[in-house]
Amino acid sequence: MDETLAEFIKRTILKIPMTKMMTVLKAWDFLSQNQLQTVNFRQRKESVVRDLVVLCEEKHASLNDAALLDIIYTQFHQHQKVWDVFQMHKGPGEDTDLFDMGQFKGSFKKILQRALKNVTVSFRDAEENAVWIRIAWGTQYKKPNQYKPTYVVYHSQTPYAFVSSSQLKTNVSLLGQTIETHNSTTPLQERSLGLDINTDSRIIHENGIEKERVQRVTQETFGDCPQPRLEFAQYKLETKFKSDLNGGILAEREEPLRCLIKFSSPHLLEALKSLAPAGLADAPLSPLLTCIPNKGMNYFKIRDK
Repeated sequence: MDETLAEFIKRTILKIPMTKMMTVLKAWDFLSQNQLQTVNFRQRKESVVRDLVVLCEEKHASLNDAALLDIIYTQFHQHQKVWDVFQMHKGPGEDTDLFDMGQFKGSFKKILQRALKNVTVSFRDAEENAVWIRIAWGTQYKKPNQYKPTYVVYHSQTPYAFVSSSQLKTNVSLLGQTIETHNSTTPLQERSLGLDINTDSRIIHENGIEKERVQRVTQETFGDCPQPRLEFAQYKLETKFKSDLNGGILAEREEPLRCLIKFSSPHLLEALKSLAPAGLADAPLSPLLTCIPNKGMNYFKIRDK
């Protein structure tokens, strides 16, 4: 077991509260009862984790074993995550059909790996015909980041899939396409999906109303035309410190606070326009940002009124 995998297992175990440590490890079922009995769970947590990692090394734990432990931990703490709900509709004349979970897993993994070179996919069956899927995303040139995965809970006999919220909207869209591929009575189609894809029209996002609002506000702010090319905007801040708390060195300071903030991008205005639709900022954006095209300026001074 290499150092990277050992560190991943270590970090995963460290997340587990000591009160639930034995429950999670038993659910993992990778280390035997006899092995667990050799660990003193009354010592400091860091020592417990070190002993458990040694046992995992002796048993030659794989990346999939570590990913499974992470899935189990997430199942026990699923309330701590924000989930997006997708409802998929079948086409006309398509009825519920028998579902082959083994075939689904194999095809699901192949589709993602064809669409994205560096990605790891792990599964864990749950109750009520549900399967938990863990996807660690990489890029064409970088290995998957095991510390920022996406989780999917898919109920095979229902049209619902739950996806942990992610800032990587392209990956979420790719997931929707992949699941939709299998949500049909026709044979599974292993098709190659590119990264620049449009969400299938049969996928309905629960937050559709909010998505429409964001698109409307963005259009009202920036319009339909391509934005002028601008590479940076600079803000010079000169303002006094404001706080509801009484006292403090900064609160008594007579001189204003001064700082310089600079935003830069090969196409700054298009980047700002895409923030809210991508889920990276609230809509509408701050007037300090949207005033750039209105005032035709990219140098601003912010002072107290």
